Amino acid sequence: MRAVRLSVAAAVTAAALTSVTACTAKSDAADGDAIRVTAADSSCETSAGSVPAGQVTLKIENKGSKATEVEILFPDDRIVSEKENIGPGTKYTLTAEVKAGSYEIACRPGMKGHGVRQKLTVTGSGASAARDPRLDKAVAAYRQYAQDQADETLPRVETFVQAVKAGDLDAARKAYAPSRLGWERTEPVAESFGDIDPKVDVRADGLEQGQKWTGWHRLEKALWQDKKIGAEEKALADQLVTDLKDWQKRVGTAEITPTSMANGAKELLDEVATGKVTGEEDRYSHTDLVDFKGNVEGAQKAYELLKPVAAKNDPALTKELDKQFTALDTLLDTYRTDPADKTSYDFVSYDKVGQDRRKELSDAVNALAEPLSRLAAAVVK
Repeated sequence: MRAVRLSVAAAVTAAALTSVTACTAKSDAADGDAIRVTAADSSCETSAGSVPAGQVTLKIENKGSKATEVEILFPDDRIVSEKENIGPGTKYTLTAEVKAGSYEIACRPGMKGHGVRQKLTVTGSGASAARDPRLDKAVAAYRQYAQDQADETLPRVETFVQAVKAGDLDAARKAYAPSRLGWERTEPVAESFGDIDPKVDVRADGLEQGQKWTGWHRLEKALWQDKKIGAEEKALADQLVTDLKDWQKRVGTAEITPTSMANGAKELLDEVATGKVTGEEDRYSHTDLVDFKGNVEGAQKAYELLKPVAAKNDPALTKELDKQFTALDTLLDTYRTDPADKTSYDFVSYDKVGQDRRKELSDAVNALAEPLSRLAAAVVK
């Protein structure tokens, strides 16, 4: 789950309202070929407004008082690449691949709203530079994986929705977590469209002013906290299917590159660190460990597809990633209700996991996240 993004139409209005704090481009050159992005609470300064097509590196520094998100966006608000949860006073390097065209760099203080934006022109013919053909195979395989996950999600969601509409609390609760697995495995692709995630996966504390709360977590609250299913919940269940069918149809149009796969794998680990480990994601059902496992599986899939090239360019990195993925998978297995059954997604209720064990999980996630943050650079060497 990411913070809400406005629709394109609403974003135009928001841009007009925030024109006094619009992004400002600096004229001085960035270090090397990188674009320096300096984010603050009401500004977003970039060191260049034009770059050649190919690999682009953003050297990001958050000088504001809020966590921020920095994105490279198409004109229609689809995401080329992004980094969420850049804390105050911290830095991050984001590597992406871009074709010739017009884009925007957006800083989103507090990770809400339209953000403060800077135009970015990418020059050149738009032709891809020669690269290891294994990367093209990895992209094709990951695109199919993302589509398969979307296709497999719909029947699970329909099972969940049928139980909600039947007013069967027990059956709906049982179907809730499995219905989310495909989404959690490919969340960066789902989020890249901008307008779908706020409809289906937003939590109450992620709502924008005036936004109606819909989607999984609204129904989760009804099932576990309110313990009731009324006409509104049944209508919301139908809407969830409609919105996820929209996602299913659009997966094939997502912009996927080797670097977006690598960055997406890191984003999935960030999702675990900021939502699942803390218990905030599924705060009513306490099924966080199912989402946790889905995020890790999605990150591992992207890594495994990129590994042949990454291993050639940085064998020490892939050795460390293999080690940390194995360690995290092994640790997660201990939370299965039947640790011997590695195919099951029945995990202990997260409210039964104490703070010391949550810290153990957090440490394992962090141990994997650090080397995973270097995967994008490794596949484009």
